[in-house]
Amino acid sequence: MRKFAVVLSGCGVFDGAEIHEATLTLWAIKKHGADYQVFAPDIPQHHVINHLTGQEMPETRNVLVESARIARGNIRDLKEFNPGEFDALIFPGGFGAAKNLCDFAFRGEACDVNKDVEQTIRKMASLGKPIGALCISPVILARVLGNVEVTIGQDTGTAAAVEKMGARHKKTGHGDVVTDLQRKVFTTPCYMLDADILQIAEGADHVVAEMMKHM
Repeated sequence: MRKFAVVLSGCGVFDGAEIHEATLTLWAIKKHGADYQVFAPDIPQHHVINHLTGQEMPETRNVLVESARIARGNIRDLKEFNPGEFDALIFPGGFGAAKNLCDFAFRGEACDVNKDVEQTIRKMASLGKPIGALCISPVILARVLGNVEVTIGQDTGTAAAVEKMGARHKKTGHGDVVTDLQRKVFTTPCYMLDADILQIAEGADHVVAEMMKHM
């Protein structure tokens, strides 16, 4: 059975992993006959957002601990990642991808990527294994891999930043997947567009299906 490594960035759209995208990615993997292991880096969140009010809260949380909520406790520290155990790597979106896994939300194209995230991507890329990303998380692949074709949907500012990092951006709509076969990178916009949960399911389903074709 094929196995995906799924990297989360916390729990909640504004400061962690987008829960619909994360859950529907796991669903899509199982739907297509594969299995998964969830990972997250053991690091502090950049900040904590009250998802009711949108205001920052005076507390601290841990990305691995918060991601464990979505994984129902079945999660591993990203430092333990072994590329030999997996056939593919995928990143759901949410602001945590741009705040915790990297700092794109604050520094744009000059962003730094968490070293464990970067090493995980580089290891899988060096082995020619498929790498997927949803929503805002393709910016991480643009920063790490450089010359790669990705999509973040239709946001012109983010697309321009992607291209400044040396990547190529393709404008997309709901459920579309941009496939860079040379680099084996697969991306879809999800909540970078105004979307409902059915459209998120479609995007997750399509990107996982495309990745499965190239394992």
